[in-house]
Order: sequence, then structure tokens, then C-alpha cells
Amino acid sequence: MAKEGDRLEGFEGPGFLATSLDKAVGMARKNSIWPLPFATSCCGIEFMATMASTYDLGRFGAERLSFSPRQADLLMVMGTIAKKMGPVLRQVYEQMAEPKWVIAVGACASTGGIFDTYSVLQGIDRIIPVDVYVPGCPPRPEQILDGVMKIQDLIQNESLRRRNSAEYQDLLASYGIE
Repeated sequence: MAKEGDRLEGFEGPGFLATSLDKAVGMARKNSIWPLPFATSCCGIEFMATMASTYDLGRFGAERLSFSPRQADLLMVMGTIAKKMGPVLRQVYEQMAEPKWVIAVGACASTGGIFDTYSVLQGIDRIIPVDVYVPGCPPRPEQILDGVMKIQDLIQNESLRRRNSAEYQDLLASYGIE
């Protein structure tokens, strides 16, 4: 029986690569993210800096921003989300096709930030599931890039069967999403 790291004869050499379908699809998905920015306040300005030439989010395979939920696979929620905007954010999330991922950028999207009031949603994870939280008020572009790289790691290592698992269906059901 071959151990991990051992090379199997016939499965190496120039022009030949053997891998699993999960790994190949994960690598392709990781490097072709189409983010949908849902920016409401100062975190949106930091996101603009992240997209600019100094930081250039495009080098991570996220060059094409999608402003249509049906064409996006990464929802980037940035800034303060009022409770009245909650249903709209939820609708945008539900319109996205699977597989989809969510980043909560900044303190306001993650926890409500300094706005502990009746009108501000105290974290978007109360209405939609979140994969990565980016801390800061507002977070620096380097932090946003780090959040995108964490999403890329999650995407690359995610099994193709995860979205059909009972655990994932239970997670969506806990948010009232079918």
C-alpha cells in the first residue's frame, strides 16, 4: 500500500497530472470568484481602495465585480445594515446560485459595530450564514484581502458534496432558507 508522499509509477512525468475532481474544481473556483459588493458606509470606501491598483483584488481572481446576485458567488457585505435593509440583503442572498459564500466586512456587518440601537442589525449572521468575518472599523484593504484569501482557502478545500449534505441543509433551515 502506498504511503502519502510516495510516487506511484505511471502517475508522474512531464505533461501528466493526476488529481481528484474535488481538487481540480476547487482550484478553478478559488481563482474565479465573482464578488457582489453590498456596501453601505465607510467599509465600502475601503473596498474601493482594495479594488484600486495599489492592492488590486483582481490578482486574486476577483477582477469582475457582479452587481447581479444571479451571476455572483461571493457576497461581500460591508458597512452598517439597518434592520429595514435586512429583508433586501436576505433576498439578494437567496437569489444567488449555489455554491455561494459570504464575507462580513467590518465591525458593523459583523456585530453592529458602535451602533447598538434598535434600528441597526447586530450582525448579518442573524439573517444569513457568514463564512468569513473581517474585523475593523473600517478594515484596512490588507484585511479585506486576507478575508478573500480565507474564502479562497475555504473554496479550494470544500468538497463538491458539502452543499448537498444534511448539515448544510440544516444550517440553511436554521435561517429559514429552503
